[in-house]
Amino acid sequence: MTILASSRLANLAGRISAALFGGYALAYGFTAFFSVYLPLPRPDRVVTASLLCFAVWVAAVIYAFAARSALAAWLLIAVLATLLLLGAYLPVEWRTRP
Repeated sequence: MTILASSRLANLAGRISAALFGGYALAYGFTAFFSVYLPLPRPDRVVTASLLCFAVWVAAVIYAFAARSALAAWLLIAVLATLLLLGAYLPVEWRTRP
């Protein structure tokens, strides 16, 4: 196996892991954030956020394979997931309880 082939395999493995695990984390963060901040009754917030999270995961998968590199895909997905999760769990006094 040449160095180029192993580099391509590493890039592909990074993109697949970004799509699967990073996309899942992003979808979870999206669901947590919007389950707290949507201006709807609690059951409607949770259902709406849960249904929309599938579209977010698909968008993350598409981005993971469209990004310039696996590192770029991981960085954007991880930053967005972190921001959404921090927004959902940190400012308790600004949000309603789910």
